[in-house]
Amino acid sequence: MSIARTLVLKTSALPPVERLVRRSFLFRPLVSRFIAGDTLEEALKVSEGILANGLRVSLDYLGENTKSEQEALDAKATYIQMLERIAQVPAVQKWNANPQGTEPLNISIKLTQCGLDQGEEFAERNYRDVLEVAQRLKNFVRIDMESSDYTERTMRMIERVRADYPNTGTVLQSYLHRTPGDVEKVVEWQARTRLVKGAYLEPATVAIPDKAQVDEAYVTQAKRLLEAGHYPAIATQDERIIKTLNAFVAERGIDKSRFEYQMLFGIRRDLQDALAAEGYNVRIYVPFGDSWYPYFTRRLAERPANAVFIAKALFKG
Repeated sequence: MSIARTLVLKTSALPPVERLVRRSFLFRPLVSRFIAGDTLEEALKVSEGILANGLRVSLDYLGENTKSEQEALDAKATYIQMLERIAQVPAVQKWNANPQGTEPLNISIKLTQCGLDQGEEFAERNYRDVLEVAQRLKNFVRIDMESSDYTERTMRMIERVRADYPNTGTVLQSYLHRTPGDVEKVVEWQARTRLVKGAYLEPATVAIPDKAQVDEAYVTQAKRLLEAGHYPAIATQDERIIKTLNAFVAERGIDKSRFEYQMLFGIRRDLQDALAAEGYNVRIYVPFGDSWYPYFTRRLAERPANAVFIAKALFKG
């Protein structure tokens, strides 16, 4: 992990920095670049614009680590509301009438938002309730992978739940030392999997610290999923990696319909449009909600140049 990225993650965790970013109007343009709004309706409006441009969307209600069972139940209710509102989106209704390829607009959720800290059985009941609604509405629910403290529990739960609800999948983080083994698991399960590099601050005992080695691991794991996985989502804005993988699928004769690229809302719109124009499936990860700060700081850490703005404001203040 680069020094700049580590510095951003550690600095942003300081309470005075969080208060400054949340309260100051100076940061609103930067926040709105990465966050689609505070409300579901704002996020759906953004999503419909993305769908109109021929791209797909995964909608993410921001928030992690609920503090009580009631908070988790409230989050579950929001997930269900998201699925019900998505079913009313014209582009989704059109797809439901004549499904071709994968769903245009799905959701990504977190197990700690479902109440994993309050108990594994409790979280699993909430997760299954969401999947039941998604299944009825012909939609897909992806479980985001959180910090390494939750990786094993997440993998176990996906394995259990998929037997009843194949309309779910998960995320793997390339920088974790354990990920090659997890890649083989999801290949065996034929579970839809998003592959990311990893954005949490993890110790070297758990995650690869060197960026070049993470990139190498990412490419190796992506190739494995492209060849043997079930509709993998290759989540990267790294143009060099994308070119490498495009050459790989062309060489191996892997049809573009068998996978999708995923990119973050607010980053590399030019690359998103270029890939879509070349016939690749592209899905945009669109976050919303008022619990945006942890997500926002991880995006800053991936693009440390954006953090210079915050640093200057701190010293001026």
